[in-house]
Amino acid sequence: MAAGLAALLDDVAVLARAAAASVDDIGAAAGRASMKATGVVVDDAAVTPQYVRGLAAEREIPIVRRIALGSLRNKLLVILPAVLLLSQFLPWLLTPILMIGGAYLCYEGAEKIWEKVGGGHHDAAAEDQAPPDEDTIVTGAVRTDFILSAEIMVISLNEVVDEGFWSRAAILAVVAVAITVLVYGFVGLIVKMDDVGLKLSQRPGRSVARFGRGLVKAMPKLLATLTVLGMAAMLWVGGHILLVGTDELGFHLLYDALHHLEEVVHDATGALGGVLAWFVDTLASALVGLAVGAVIVAVVTLTIHRRRSRAGSH
Repeated sequence: MAAGLAALLDDVAVLARAAAASVDDIGAAAGRASMKATGVVVDDAAVTPQYVRGLAAEREIPIVRRIALGSLRNKLLVILPAVLLLSQFLPWLLTPILMIGGAYLCYEGAEKIWEKVGGGHHDAAAEDQAPPDEDTIVTGAVRTDFILSAEIMVISLNEVVDEGFWSRAAILAVVAVAITVLVYGFVGLIVKMDDVGLKLSQRPGRSVARFGRGLVKAMPKLLATLTVLGMAAMLWVGGHILLVGTDELGFHLLYDALHHLEEVVHDATGALGGVLAWFVDTLASALVGLAVGAVIVAVVTLTIHRRRSRAGSH
């Protein structure tokens, strides 16, 4: 009986080690998948703070919490089942869907640049309008987040598409929860940082008060930096998705040329070869993203926007 119990304990230990290894594998795969979606995550974190601008300080965190819960519902209850079924029964659609999402990211990045260059009057007009109610804010933010979340999940899925069905499900669930916590935890920290700085600036200690004033002054610059990073990340990720997608669909010219350029830079620059090769890939992807996005912005401007302007004038 003792021997049987010892054997049973050995079996339990083996199963526990296997389970721990599986958890480690899932965590590692989720980390790799999440890294591929970095650009979209940066954009998500850059976009969300804009929804709580001008609201009462005590309502900022509750609204961010509502948006985060809506984002998590989108990822776990809608997007995750959809992409799992897609990968199981129609895996050949992943590359075209990724490329559509990549083109959308290029469009978003190019449109934001266009608004900065020639469309500033839209921002001024928006500031003159009364702020919408909280339900409208949350609905709009969750709708925008749905598009970005779908792109994050499809990019992540593309990195683990060779895993088994249940492994894919577990990895994507981990990605969904981790990215939601990361993005909205960061957003919550950003939107309350100026309040923290304001309270610190009223403390009696001179150094503490100076630090608080510095926080208050730094927040607009931080938000502006996040906006720029978001635009750059969208162009980089979108362009890279398009380059890889065209290669997978059989059009190898652009991707092969970029890969050859990376190898030349890597071999010619010694110790910095890896970093410079990555920079070349990132810059080239961003330029491709900007070119594709500019074309889409031009088409949209000449068709949909012009049609709406004519309808409004009538």
